[in-house]
Formats: sequence, C-alpha cells, structure tokens
Amino acid sequence: MKYFTPALFVPAILFAQDAAPNAKSGMMSTLMMIGLALVFFYFILWRPEQKRRKSSEKMRSSLKKGDRVTAMGIIGTIARVQDQTVILKMVEGAKIEVLKAAITDVQPGTEEAEKAEASAE
Repeated sequence: MKYFTPALFVPAILFAQDAAPNAKSGMMSTLMMIGLALVFFYFILWRPEQKRRKSSEKMRSSLKKGDRVTAMGIIGTIARVQDQTVILKMVEGAKIEVLKAAITDVQPGTEEAEKAEASAE
C-alpha cells in the first residue's frame, strides 16, 4: 500500500506541467481584467457623480432673489445673491449669509407669491 502512494501523484504532476499558462496569455488576461474594472468604475461611479455635480452647479448658478432654498437644513428666501454667498431672509425678518455650495434644494418662487399666500391665510 505504501508503494502505490507515489504512483497516484505522477499523473497529477504531469497534468499540472501541461496546464501551466505561458506568460503572454497571463499578461493579456490581467490587462483585460484591469480594463474591465476601469470601465466598470467609470460607468458606475465617476459618470453619475459628474452628472450630479454639473446639475448642482447649474442650479446654484441660476439662483435669484425670491427663490426658497434649503441650506444645511435651514430654509429661507433669497434676499440677495453675491459671488460666493447668498443672503437668506428667515422668519421675522432675520437674515443669514450662507455659501452657495451649501444650498441643496431650490424652489423657484417670488416674494409677492409668498405675501399673497400669507395674506390669504
């Protein structure tokens, strides 16, 4: 029984030597996997992020007086637009200055429409 044990491994050793890939095919499959990963990351991560960033920039560049905005959970009406910041009018006439980059949501509107709603109540 102990003499037959090495004989069992001989075919496995011979097949392992035949199945060894050459360096060229190994390099090609590695490059294909890297290329596939890059394409995956582009379409799943980078491209949607670029679209979201462009839409946010477009929204922030189109801000105007009278728009209702949300900035870091603070809701207010734009009283004045400056280069990098906006002045928001809050409840009871309080004003606060916030960065345009902090604005997450814009609801177009005018102050006249808000006054009309307030007087209708």
